[in-house]
Amino acid sequence: MAILPPLPQHIEGTANDPAPVPDPSPTHGSYHWTFERLMSAALIPLTIAPFAAGSLNPVMDAALCFGVLIHSHIGFQSIIIDYIPTKRLPKTRTLLWWGLRGATLLVGVGLYEFETNDVGVTEAIKRIWTA
Repeated sequence: MAILPPLPQHIEGTANDPAPVPDPSPTHGSYHWTFERLMSAALIPLTIAPFAAGSLNPVMDAALCFGVLIHSHIGFQSIIIDYIPTKRLPKTRTLLWWGLRGATLLVGVGLYEFETNDVGVTEAIKRIWTA
C-alpha cells in the first residue's frame, strides 16, 4: 500500500506578504467559545438530575436531549473546521457541512419521536441500567 501524493499546492503572494487577518466577529470569537463551554458544563447537571431526583420529567428529558444534540453538533462542527481546509477541499467541506446538518436534523427528529412515542431517553437508560 503506497502513500498517496499530496494535493496540488501553490503559494499566493510572496514570502514578504503579511498573513491575512480575518475581520473580528463576536460569533466566532469569545462568545462562541463561552457558549461551547457553558453547553458542556450544563450537560453535567442535566445528566445527573433525572436519576438523582428519582422523577422522570419530560421537560428535563427534552433538555437533556437538546443539550446532547447541540453539544454533539458543535463537536463535529469543530472537527470539520479543524481538519477539512476550505482552500484545499472546498467541495468536501461543503458536503460535510450539509451532511452534519442533515445528521443533526435526523437525530433531532429521532429523539423527538423517541420522547413522544416511546418511554424517553432517561427511562430507557434506567431500564437498561437495571436490566
